[in-house]
Amino acid sequence: MILSGSAIAQAVFDGDIVIDPFVPAQVGPNSYDFRLGNRCKTYISRELDVSLRNEVTEQPLPEDGLLLLPGTLYLINTMEVMGSFKYVPIIRGRSSTGRLGLFINVTADLIDLGSINQWTLQLSPVLPVRVLPGMLIGQVTFWTTKGIPQFYSGKYRDLSSPVESHSYRDFEKVVPHA
Repeated sequence: MILSGSAIAQAVFDGDIVIDPFVPAQVGPNSYDFRLGNRCKTYISRELDVSLRNEVTEQPLPEDGLLLLPGTLYLINTMEVMGSFKYVPIIRGRSSTGRLGLFINVTADLIDLGSINQWTLQLSPVLPVRVLPGMLIGQVTFWTTKGIPQFYSGKYRDLSSPVESHSYRDFEKVVPHA
């Protein structure tokens, strides 16, 4: 079941959802509008390999914005630290962002229970588009779970966003204990 906007605000107040900073005006009927952060990573190579650590470059988002170009994947942090040990967050782009031809998450819209941090957005523009730090870019919904909850303990835990792919870790050899 999805939480209503008033239930999201109450859960933030009760400490069951973390949204920091929390701006009540960004609460919608059944979501919270989040903002673009200020750090951007892009891959150096135009050819990526899932079994290798792909090199990235990092730059701050300038106050006057960054022009995103088609054919490049931009990894940018959210401004807010968000997450929950009680509700499952799912993120999407705002419709006004999509109408500019900007996809904010090509995949991986499900955020695991216990993943509380700034999230890495995967920005992919269809047309050149300028983005600004602090702009409203996406929305997060929160969902109840059924069954015994398990909390996130994966390879992206406790890392500072934005984070590039760590798929190469899926290919590391496991050394048996002697």
